[in-house]
Formats: sequence, structure tokens, C-alpha cells
Amino acid sequence: MQLTIAHQTRYTFETPIPYGLQQVRLRPVCSGTQSVSDWEVSIEGGSLQARFPDEHGNAVDLVRVDQGSRELIISCRGTVDTKDTSGMSGPHEGPAPLWYYTRQTDRTRPGPAMRKLAKSVEGESGNALARMHDLSRLITEKIRYDIGATHVATSGEEAAAAGHGVCQDHAHILIGIARQMGLPARYVSGYLMIDGLIDQEASHAWAEVHVESLGWVGFDPSNGISPDERYVRVATGLDYAEAAPISGVTYGGGEETLLVTLQVQQ
Repeated sequence: MQLTIAHQTRYTFETPIPYGLQQVRLRPVCSGTQSVSDWEVSIEGGSLQARFPDEHGNAVDLVRVDQGSRELIISCRGTVDTKDTSGMSGPHEGPAPLWYYTRQTDRTRPGPAMRKLAKSVEGESGNALARMHDLSRLITEKIRYDIGATHVATSGEEAAAAGHGVCQDHAHILIGIARQMGLPARYVSGYLMIDGLIDQEASHAWAEVHVESLGWVGFDPSNGISPDERYVRVATGLDYAEAAPISGVTYGGGEETLLVTLQVQQ
């Protein structure tokens, strides 16, 4: 499937910015599930300082906000050819060792609510793949998708205890429980083409678990499926912080306004 994507993030600052530096992860790379035909990232109100792969193999652009700017606009657009691999994205690659992905973070660390979910799938099957599918279905059932109920700093445990969240929270819950079971797991950020909906409010996120003999396998509890040809992978990490489309710091500027526009279509 050939997907075209147009994504713009606009930051507006109340007063001129004296200093700002952002890490931008908005360039998908070719893999066993996708081929990038063309892709362009443009910047207004800032300048590209460096371009490098991080420890997860993500393509990172380091952007400095122009001194005195009151607006930063980061836009990307391009075409990606995807294929359905039943959620499997291939063997582990990259400089970070596989054991690194068993490490919990503040966003993935299980508490009472997540441990209760984990107990529901313990002993269900000795097959790791089957257990992860059971877990994904359980998260879909128990953690209601609720836009605006959480924020980027919400942990998986907080979302599980509240019983609702968004794709980021669903991914953190599955990742944390998989790691508790001894399985390497990682967070994936990217795009999803939604049938009948071109304009979207935000990019998408899901989880991948490393299963012996299969490699990395994706699970999207928010939609109750494993990723197919409608998904475009952009970045991976231990959690949202390491795979966020844009992250960094700004000093000054007063109140900040954020506007995101996104279109994904075949």
C-alpha cells in the first residue's frame, strides 16, 4: 500500500525565544515493513544543526530555534510504500543490545493495577506470542480509549488505575507487563491510515515485543490488532520520551501554544 503523509507542528510563543533546541524524529527509515519513496522535513523559525541516528536507529534532526523567534514550524511530507507482515518487523538490529529493552522506565514500571492485568494472562499459555495477544486484547477491553484523559507524562500504571487512556498509555501498559514477564519490549511512534478519515489530530503509537524465533512483533491495543499495511513506523524507544516526534527545551518565550495538523491517506 502506498501512503502519503503531511504532518505539521507549529509552536507559537508569547514572547521572543532567547534559546531553544529540539530533537526531531520525523523521518521514517526503510525496513522489512516499509520503503520510503520520498520524504522531506522543513523548518521555519529554526535551523538544522545536525542529523544523526540515535541508539535505537532512529533518524534524528537536531533543530535550534532562531534567537528572537516567536514561532517554530516543523513540517514533513512524503510517500511510504508499506506491506502487511502480520505485525512482524524483523530481527533485532541496531547498537542497543536486546537486553536493554527489558529495562523499565517511570512510564512503563508496573504497579498494582498493571500487575493485576498481568495476573490475568499468567498461565494462559506457555507460548509468548499467544500471551502477548491475550494481553493486548485484555488492555483493549479494560483500558477505555479516551482522548484528553491523560497527557504525555502519564505513566502506564496511572492509566491502568484510571481505566482509560490513549494509544501512548496502551503501549506503555503492554510494554511494562511484557518486560515484567522477561520479554524485551519497545515503544513505536508513527502513523496510521484510518479508513474514511484523512485529517487526524495526532500521530499514532503502539508496542513491539521481541519473541524468540520471530523477532519484533507489533501490538496495537488501541485498535485491537497487530500493525498491518496501514501503519508507518517512524521511531522506537524504551518509552514515549525516546520515540517522541519532537522533544527538547526552550527558555523564555512566555506562554506556548501548540497546533498540530496531520493528513494520512492512500
